Amino acid sequence: MPGTLYIVATPIGNLEDITQRALRILGEVDLIGCEDTRHTRKLLSHFGINTKTISYHEHNERERATELCDLLEGGKNVALVSDAGTPLISDPGFRLVRTAIERNVRIVSIPGPTAFATALAASGLATDEFFFGGFLPSRDNARRAKLEQLRTIPGTLVFYEAPHRIAKTLQAALNVLGDREAAVGRELTKLHEEFTRGLLSELAKHFSDNTTVHGEIVLMIRGRDQDNGPTTPSTNTATQLLERIRNFEQQGLNSKDALKTAARELGLKRAEAYRLMVAQKNRRTR
Repeated sequence: MPGTLYIVATPIGNLEDITQRALRILGEVDLIGCEDTRHTRKLLSHFGINTKTISYHEHNERERATELCDLLEGGKNVALVSDAGTPLISDPGFRLVRTAIERNVRIVSIPGPTAFATALAASGLATDEFFFGGFLPSRDNARRAKLEQLRTIPGTLVFYEAPHRIAKTLQAALNVLGDREAAVGRELTKLHEEFTRGLLSELAKHFSDNTTVHGEIVLMIRGRDQDNGPTTPSTNTATQLLERIRNFEQQGLNSKDALKTAARELGLKRAEAYRLMVAQKNRRTR
């Protein structure tokens, strides 16, 4: 009989968050696939678990998926863990699960901590509908393009981010999405856990002024047209709107169609775009 592949969630910081079931499975399986064997060994040693480990990460995923599935077909039980949280959530493991499914290997998911769910619950933003986008692209243009794609999503937007990029990401979100409510969760479940909440403009300033940001970060941004407060378009959004209107008029559109087209492109309602255009023009004439 083939063995079983267990997808085992581990703590994102506080070791007390591991489940009794996860500890039992990690102690009973024949082999544990780890994103970083040294990191996982510290966890296992803390709980007195001596199961053999093997590396499984983004650079060897293709080869390891085949190797581990061969072992599973031979009757071995294998657990997969990531460095923290639930495997496959912005971590390696997809190829292994797909290959196991193709080979009719039984897969059991052992639930536990996930950083984005932990952060979202304490964010103060809507939780009935949300979009998890993993890590945004590191390059400025690609990051902006991704945010453009997500601008009209009604649910709360949730991302992971590195501490050295959080200031740039907040500024990019402000420029593309407008001045929405947001929250940043940092060092979740750890000694220095911190939540910073406010408008994107306030958070962008806070993190640009703070050059010593550390720890894993979850960024959450209010979705489009949610009921928990207005979205205040940023000055950059207003500037973009006028520029796009001007470009469309130069292409031959009348002012009404130019406004409508620019509003649709920027994810704005026509009435909102009109108010924004008037306000920006008034600001320029003062």
